[in-house]
Amino acid sequence: MSIKVCKFGGSSVKNSSQIKKVLDIVKEDKKRRVIVVSAPGRDEIFDEKITDHLLNLAKEGKHFSEHPYSIKKNESLNTILSKFKTLCDELKIDNKEILNELKEDLENSTLKDKKREAFFLSRGEHYNAKIICEFFKKSGLNTILKLPEEFKFILNGNFCDGKIQEESYTNIQNTFTFEKDEIFIVPGFYGITKENEIAVMSRGGSDLSGGEIAYALDADMYENWTDTNGVYEVDPRVISNANVIPRLTFKEIRLLSSKGFNVFHFNAMLNCKKRKIPINIRNTNNPAHQGTMILNERVPMENLVGIAKLDNMASIHIQKNMLADEIGFTAELLKIFEEFNVNTYHYPTDKDDIAILVDQEDLKGNINNLRRAIEKRLFTNTITVTYHLSIITLVGIGLKENTFTIVDAITALKNNNISFEMFDLSPSKISFHIGVSQNISEAALKTLYEHLIKK
Repeated sequence: MSIKVCKFGGSSVKNSSQIKKVLDIVKEDKKRRVIVVSAPGRDEIFDEKITDHLLNLAKEGKHFSEHPYSIKKNESLNTILSKFKTLCDELKIDNKEILNELKEDLENSTLKDKKREAFFLSRGEHYNAKIICEFFKKSGLNTILKLPEEFKFILNGNFCDGKIQEESYTNIQNTFTFEKDEIFIVPGFYGITKENEIAVMSRGGSDLSGGEIAYALDADMYENWTDTNGVYEVDPRVISNANVIPRLTFKEIRLLSSKGFNVFHFNAMLNCKKRKIPINIRNTNNPAHQGTMILNERVPMENLVGIAKLDNMASIHIQKNMLADEIGFTAELLKIFEEFNVNTYHYPTDKDDIAILVDQEDLKGNINNLRRAIEKRLFTNTITVTYHLSIITLVGIGLKENTFTIVDAITALKNNNISFEMFDLSPSKISFHIGVSQNISEAALKTLYEHLIKK
């Protein structure tokens, strides 16, 4: 049977008018049979996401403590109850049972620590799915609510960063049988452990839920509905006339997402890639737009498809004589970064030098001791740290056949008097990276876009 699995993110289900748009989208295509929904996102009335209020409640009002304002535990409780009551009222759904169950869950839980956080975090998706299911039924659709705890969406015991377990796929296949015209509503983001305790995936986990269900069912397509038309050639906040990329390979979106294109949780794509299930990123507010299709392969029509920019980076340049002849140097260096919980993005190297690119926020409170550890354990000659870098990454499978694009990029920067701090061609030859000072990064981005993509 031909089916589509559709996931609607927080912005797509943030209020009653958005949920009505979701209904119209589902009704428009009979193949849309599994609908995965998120918790309500922030809107004009509710400034913070419901998920953050739930976490604040779980942490006894401490989640917002780093904000310039404080939100007390009771304020979060009232906000959550008010949000779901508003949804029920505006969608004309009997709210008594739903609100009583929600209040009971939030006020009488005896869970502690991570178990408590996971349970509270899951309630946004749990109750939003119940409301959406009732609204769909009232609108004449044959809708069935499928809760992860009922069909055994099994995660491991890491309560706030759960990973799906193999048996879940069989459970999904046995649950979603599509014998009639039913449409299944599923809350995303959470599952249960083998001990039947609620666990959640990482933030953005509704993407993961949708991707895993699409994989288990070998769906014809996984539609990811959000508030953007798709993946743009370049950040539209910087270049307003940028176009949506119609087709991308999984490899291309991986490269772009690792450098700042945060449209989609990449881990949600991994199993879809295994089964060559296309992923279509669409806009709930503009359903006529075809969005971006992510595929295993495509015929390259251009050298470049997109340019990403990752800001607030730092480069740690390490020099040591005969570095390349020292077996295990890089392994020990990366181990030191791991010990200081500093994520490394990239490390261009040559005979006596290596540079490690990191998020400079990770260096706060760490850089002095990190430097000491490197010097003591690796006996380096010099260590130089350069802050406030932007890494511009140019991506396209067509680069494999036309590396002269690299010459065009460097020439465009030269002709516009834009200097760069770093250049590196990826081993796959479908992307290259240019590091520039952050204060000229927008000028560099616009120059590269005008000369390499727009033309």
